[in-house]
Amino acid sequence: MEQNIFKEARLAAGLTRSAMSELMEIPLRTLENWESGNRIPPKYVERWVLKELKEIESRNQFE
Repeated sequence: MEQNIFKEARLAAGLTRSAMSELMEIPLRTLENWESGNRIPPKYVERWVLKELKEIESRNQFE
């Protein structure tokens, strides 16, 4: 997994870490650890988070 894949997807969706944390109910510290590469989530979590961010990005393009 790419170290910054979560950050890239989050930014593409137009979200701050705080907004993503609230929206997805993921602790802020967890997101920070994923983005920095200090922790790696299970593959099923990675797929879910990236899918959700892609959907948010798509919705934002039509607004």
